[in-house]
Amino acid sequence: MDIRQLKYLDALITAGSFTKAAERLNMAQPALSQSIKRLEQELGVTLVDRGANKSSKTLSLTAEGSALHQHAKLIIKNMAQAEAHIKSMANLTMGEVRVAVPGMLGSFYLPRRLMAFRHRHPELKLSLFEGGTRDTLKMLQNEDVDIAIITANDLTDEFDSHLLLQEQMVVAVGREHPLAKSDAVTLEEFFQHELVFFKPGYFHREWMLEQAEQLGLTANIAFETNLINLIKQVVAQEYGITTVLEMVIEKHDNICAKPFIPPIFLDLHIAWKKQRPISQADRAFVEFLMLNR
Repeated sequence: MDIRQLKYLDALITAGSFTKAAERLNMAQPALSQSIKRLEQELGVTLVDRGANKSSKTLSLTAEGSALHQHAKLIIKNMAQAEAHIKSMANLTMGEVRVAVPGMLGSFYLPRRLMAFRHRHPELKLSLFEGGTRDTLKMLQNEDVDIAIITANDLTDEFDSHLLLQEQMVVAVGREHPLAKSDAVTLEEFFQHELVFFKPGYFHREWMLEQAEQLGLTANIAFETNLINLIKQVVAQEYGITTVLEMVIEKHDNICAKPFIPPIFLDLHIAWKKQRPISQADRAFVEFLMLNR
């Protein structure tokens, strides 16, 4: 039994006769009769009572035929809805983009781009999940999202990806802080001061603590928060210093951004799982970001 046979049965019931149904289906009447006969043989039942009401030439279904017709109408309707749904997704008139991003990118890199993408594709739904780099990686691995922005260190063979951007990591200090007069800051100098860090789960924190360990130094973490604006306020009031992506420091912030020496850059990739093909909506979003880096 296939969808074509069910459509033939529905057309037969709607038209009321084999002749009229064949005309509507633009097929020969014997071919339609044979198709219904094969369906009956396959199911082992009689669907059409060909001996009933011969004088009026109206079609009569058996109980089995009537029951199958009810299923056929539902299946045909669902098939049409499914086809329309998938075509809408393919045409980007329906669908959802689920993307996980590190907090700094979610706050300072993506907003303008998200709005531009939404303007181009107003029918698509955007679901943005912010967190630490460990959180975004975990969401992608668990398939809670379809795509994510992750660090180069997190790339494995299970992912396809594109390099989205390379951003410099800088030291953020208050304008009156002693390091504000420096042209650049070494890691050793950085770890001599009280630090404001993200909580565990953020690449910046993990990477900096690894550097301290390699240098045989101890990081003096005086304040922890994942709220970027709070971090900037603490730094501006000179209760500590921190390291962030250069994009985070804005002109109106009362903060100086100093590069490390030697410079440190962070490669960020937009990635998805190889074994889970992304949707047309996701692909459109990836392509949009790559064109608007």
